[in-house]
Amino acid sequence: MQPTNPNQFTEKAWAAIARTPDVVKAAQQQQIEPEHLLKALLEEEGLAASIFSKAGINIQKLRDRTDEFINRQPKISSSTSGVYLGKNLDVLLDRAEKERKSFGDDFISIEHILLPYCKDDRFGKPLYQEMGLDEAKLRNVIQQVRGNQKVTDQSPENKYEALTKYGRDLTELAREGKLDPVIGRNNEIRSIIQILSRRTNNNPLLIGESGVGKTAIIQGLAQRIFSGDVPEYLKEHKLIALDMGGLIAGAKYRGEFEERLKAVLKEVTESSGQFILFIDEIHTVFSAGATCINNLFRSMILQEMLHCIGTTTLDKYREYIEKDAPFERRFQKIYIDQPNVKDTISILRGLRPQYELHHGVNISDAALVAAVTLSSRYIIDRFLPDKAINLIDEAAAKLKMEITSQPEAIDDINHQVIQLEIECLALKKETDPKSLNCLNNLYKELDDLKEKQIILKNQWETEKCFTVNIYSLKENIDLVNMQIDQAEREFNLNKAAELKYGKLVDLQRQLEIAKLTLENAKTSGIALLRQEVTAEDIVEIVDRWVGIHDSKSVKS
Repeated sequence: MQPTNPNQFTEKAWAAIARTPDVVKAAQQQQIEPEHLLKALLEEEGLAASIFSKAGINIQKLRDRTDEFINRQPKISSSTSGVYLGKNLDVLLDRAEKERKSFGDDFISIEHILLPYCKDDRFGKPLYQEMGLDEAKLRNVIQQVRGNQKVTDQSPENKYEALTKYGRDLTELAREGKLDPVIGRNNEIRSIIQILSRRTNNNPLLIGESGVGKTAIIQGLAQRIFSGDVPEYLKEHKLIALDMGGLIAGAKYRGEFEERLKAVLKEVTESSGQFILFIDEIHTVFSAGATCINNLFRSMILQEMLHCIGTTTLDKYREYIEKDAPFERRFQKIYIDQPNVKDTISILRGLRPQYELHHGVNISDAALVAAVTLSSRYIIDRFLPDKAINLIDEAAAKLKMEITSQPEAIDDINHQVIQLEIECLALKKETDPKSLNCLNNLYKELDDLKEKQIILKNQWETEKCFTVNIYSLKENIDLVNMQIDQAEREFNLNKAAELKYGKLVDLQRQLEIAKLTLENAKTSGIALLRQEVTAEDIVEIVDRWVGIHDSKSVKS
């Protein structure tokens, strides 16, 4: 069934139209009408769903209302009857063509199809009214999504909101408290701010080995922009991290990757300097893209149309950037070396609360020191602070796994109980006095073991319950602290005081009670669950990583 010419539509718009016969057949109907096309558009989490979501529409409710309308329409009993284009859908597609012309586009896209529903008295208009959506609001949302993009090919959706799709707003992540604190990198961050403040050649390029903390420094800059601890002209800027993997993924041909990157660069340049583009491993722009993309990116940098921060390693810098002298001069190099042992310990102490909260365990200071010193001594193919952070992360993950699994003491008793039960079954067949006496002794030993098994299981369940409660309270305390910081930044002092001296104090009191209750719940005097990562845990991880099977040699 070909109700119209597919060459008039974008690929995704035509794909939705092509699915409508299946929607009609599933509903046991014959005419393809606007409701069937809207259902097909909503079945795919694409541009239509994105536009409705930005307009504040509940997508599931919209689907439900569409299904209800479809189910009220007449049905046919014959499964062999064909389907055909209904008059109402024909009118809607004609109006979509008019919308295409008014936008100055070359193809009918999904947004052109959504607008005519505002004039569809039979289905679309009442539905939009019920959802609180009018034509002016819908056009405004579509304009926000499209930006200045024109539909000049059959895959325009990949270029809409390119920065949102292929970039992460680090300043927004800082606002949401999703970035780790950056410790001991003040000089490097100040250098970046100083370069960004220059009139020309104001593109910082961080050069250093993988794992020395280049990306963390950029996150520290994002946090400073959010907190306002930057020069006045930088306070309204947004730091966008470009996702090169997302740009490349799913591109069916090299030209599609080029179109995506062009759309990103176009949004950045048209923002009047609002966006600062961060490209981690900036050499991938040259190694993954075609020559025309290299030339486009290079041209925008040379003409100072693009405000950019890049990171790369020294080897890749020499291979891809240093050879191009005019391009290389547009970047101001900042060499990032790995921190020393003392500074790395400070970094880990600053990160400790985040890792404790994530894993629901405590991390001793001795474990932090061991992670830094042992990784510096034995793990020679990686760099600080990354390798030390990885040690802490893995040790905490291992302890968390032990908390959620059955303790070794209970596991041993379970095996003993099974063994005794097997012996009892074997002796039941015997009738001589000696065997019967042995059986009685085994029953008594089995009863004692089962009693101990019950006690330990109850203790484990109790400890696990209180451990989960403590973890939940710590999460709530962290959330309240973030709310307090936000209230203070907004000068909402009443709310900040209410949270700080009310809710926070109450949660801290509950946490202390939960910790005390957990200690009292350890009836055997020996805790079944460990709560703290120790230096021995770090030694065990290093022992496994570097292949030194004698742990004493690692400790020495």
